[in-house]
Amino acid sequence: MQRGRLWGGWNLDGLGEPEAMLKFVADRQIYEEVLCTAVADARRQLWLATADLKDLHVHKAGRMAPFLEVLSDLIARNVEVRLLHAKEPGPRFRADFDRYRNLASGLERMLCPRVHLKTVVVDGRFAYLGSANLTGAGLGAKSPRRRNFEAGIVTTDATLVEQVMEQFDGIWRGDHCSECDRKEFCDEYIDILPAGGEPAS
Repeated sequence: MQRGRLWGGWNLDGLGEPEAMLKFVADRQIYEEVLCTAVADARRQLWLATADLKDLHVHKAGRMAPFLEVLSDLIARNVEVRLLHAKEPGPRFRADFDRYRNLASGLERMLCPRVHLKTVVVDGRFAYLGSANLTGAGLGAKSPRRRNFEAGIVTTDATLVEQVMEQFDGIWRGDHCSECDRKEFCDEYIDILPAGGEPAS
C-alpha cells in the first residue's frame, strides 16, 4: 500500500501528521542518530538506561566534550534527565560529574544491578533500544577501528515507545524490588520500598 511521500518524517500526501518511524541502526549510526541528534534535541524529557557507564565524549560545537556536559546543558534548559545504570561509574566519570554542578541536583540517577537493557527515550516520542552501553566504545565518538559492533532500532512508533518507557518506569518505581534476590548488591530498594516491603505508588 502506498503511504505517501516522506520528508523529514512527515507525510506530504496526507494531512501533515508525522509518519511513525522504525529503523535498524548499527555502529556509528547509533552515535549520530541517537546521541548527536535525538538526545541533543530533547525538549522535555530524556531517559537513559545502560548496564555499563563510562566517561563518554561526543562532538559538540566543533570540539569533543564529555557527554555529561550535554546532560548538564539539557538540565539547564529544564529537561528532565533520568539515568538508570547497573554499576557505579569509574573515577573519570565522577571527575567530570563534579565539573558540572547542576548534575548533582538535576540528574536523577538510579542504580540497579539487574539492569542490562540499553535504551534511550526522548520526550516520550523517540526511543532507541539495542546493544550499546553508554560508553565510548558503545555510543561514543570512537574511531571505526576501535568502537564496538553494535545494533539496535530507533522508533517513533507510539506503542513501542510506550512499552520501552513502561519497562524503564517499572524498574524506576521499584516494581520488582520486593521480590528481588539481589538486594545484597543494591541500596536503592531501601529508599524505594516503604516499611511494609511493597513498592511505593
